Parts: sequence; C-alpha cells; structure tokens
Amino acid sequence: MTIWVDADACPVVIKEILFRAADRSGVPLVLVANQSLRIPNSPWIRCLQVPRGFDVADNEIVRRLVAGDLVITGDIPLAAEVIEKGGHALNPRGEQYAADTIRARLTMRDFMETLRSSGIQTGGVAALSQADRKRFAGQLDRWLSRLPHS
Repeated sequence: MTIWVDADACPVVIKEILFRAADRSGVPLVLVANQSLRIPNSPWIRCLQVPRGFDVADNEIVRRLVAGDLVITGDIPLAAEVIEKGGHALNPRGEQYAADTIRARLTMRDFMETLRSSGIQTGGVAALSQADRKRFAGQLDRWLSRLPHS
C-alpha cells in the first residue's frame, strides 16, 4: 500500500504528520506536486514532480494508484476518481470521502462553483484548526492500523 499526497495544496502541518507516520509505519509516502518540495531524508518518503498544468498532479496520482492505496486531497473530483478506482481518499481536515456520499459532494461543489462564477460571494475555507489536525491524524492512524503487518 502507498499513501499519495496531492501536495501542491496540502498544508505543511499535514505533511509533517504524514512524514512521521511513513517513518513510523514503513508505508511508502509519495508527494505529487508541480514544484520542488523539501522532504525529510527517509527511505519511505519521496516526491514526484510533475509538469505544471490543470489536473496534471491529479491525473498522475490516479494513473499510479492501485486499489487499497490512500490519497490525501481536498480535491473532491480527485477523491471521486480515487474511490472509483478502489482507493481510499482522506482530506486534510480528516474527512474520509466515501463511495455513498461522493456524488452528493461533487454536486454541492459544482453548485458552489456556479454560484461563485455568477458573482455570488460564498466565503472562503476556514483555517485548519487543531481539531482538524487531530481528526486527520486519527483517521490516518485508523487506515494504517487496518494494513496487514509483515
């Protein structure tokens, strides 16, 4: 199993949680980004730099992931593709995307995008809170605990 990170928009504090988890568990962690990233020197952590462009990192993650892998992303369309391919998707706030709710999430995202494009102010995303970080770490630990131990 591999943990893939949609790294361009992933908060630093979440990356740090992931770095510690990869080293502790020995699960490969791959950060996919269109820019160079600083990562710790670890046999479990690597960065995959992709060209700039719309959805290039997302498409690379979907192309490489296998069923059972975990993808860290706040991108709902990417999460839908991951689930469709048999992977797991978790956002940086600790919300696990699920097959039975992802279509509703996509519909709401598209609706909000329509509102924004018509000039309606919908507000921004709240800052990542301590509770969000704790929820993320807990969900990550639950996913790691379900992996077969070698």
